[in-house]
Amino acid sequence: MLYILLLLVNLLKFSAMFRHQGNRRTYIHNIRLASILSLVAGMVNVCGILSIKVLTTNVTGHFAFFAEEMSHSSFNAAMAFLVYILFFLLGAFVSNLIVEFMSSKGIRGAHMPPMIFEMVLLIAVALLPNKFLPQELTACILLFAMGMQNALVTKISKARVRTTHLTGLFTDLGIELSQLFFYRKTDERKQLAHSIALRVVIICFFFLGGTLAGLLFQFIKIKTLLIAAFCLLLALFYDAIRFRLYIFRRKLF
Repeated sequence: MLYILLLLVNLLKFSAMFRHQGNRRTYIHNIRLASILSLVAGMVNVCGILSIKVLTTNVTGHFAFFAEEMSHSSFNAAMAFLVYILFFLLGAFVSNLIVEFMSSKGIRGAHMPPMIFEMVLLIAVALLPNKFLPQELTACILLFAMGMQNALVTKISKARVRTTHLTGLFTDLGIELSQLFFYRKTDERKQLAHSIALRVVIICFFFLGGTLAGLLFQFIKIKTLLIAAFCLLLALFYDAIRFRLYIFRRKLF
C-alpha cells in the first residue's frame, strides 16, 4: 500500500496540466485542462438534469427559480434553491482554501485534494442508493463538486479557463470574434486566435460531455458519473502517463 502511494506521488510530480499556474502555464496546458474538465462538467450537468431535474454546474438558473418561488410565497421551495446556490459557493470556498493553505506551506500538488475530493463525491452519488441520497442532497453534492472544480480551474489558469458554465464563454467568444476585424498585428492576432480556440474547445467538450452522458444515461443511469470520475483521474495522471510512455519508447527504440 505504501509503495502504491509513493508511486502515485511520484507520477503526479509530472502533472504539468495542474502544476504550472498563471504565467507559467502554456496554451497547451490550458487546452488540455479545458478539454478534460469541461467534458466532466458537461457530463455532470446532464446527469443532474436527467436524474434529479436540477441544474448542477451553475447557479444562474437557481437565482431565477428562487425569485419565482419567492414571488409565489413558496418559501420552502425558495430556500431549497438558495441552499443549492450556497453549496456551489461552499465548494469554491473549500477548494481554494485547500489550495491556498497547501501553497502557503510549500506543499507540492496543492491541486490534488480538491480533485480527489471531487472524484469521491461523484463516485458516491453514482454508487449510493437513493435512500441514502435524496434528490436535494444529491443536488447539493453535485453543486459542491462543480463549485470545487470551477474554483480550482479558475485559480490555476488565472481565470483563463472556466469549465462549468457557458454564458460568459459565449459572451467572450462573441467579443473576440468581432475583434478579428480590427486586430492587425501578428502577435495580437495569434493571441486572439489562441483565446478563441480555447473557448471553442471548452464549449465543444462541454457539449460532447453532455451528449455522451445523455447516451450513457439510457443504459447505466446515474452510474454515468463513474465515467466522469474516471476522466478526472485521467486528468490527474495525463502528463505522468505521457512521460512514462515517452521513457518507454526511448528505451524500446
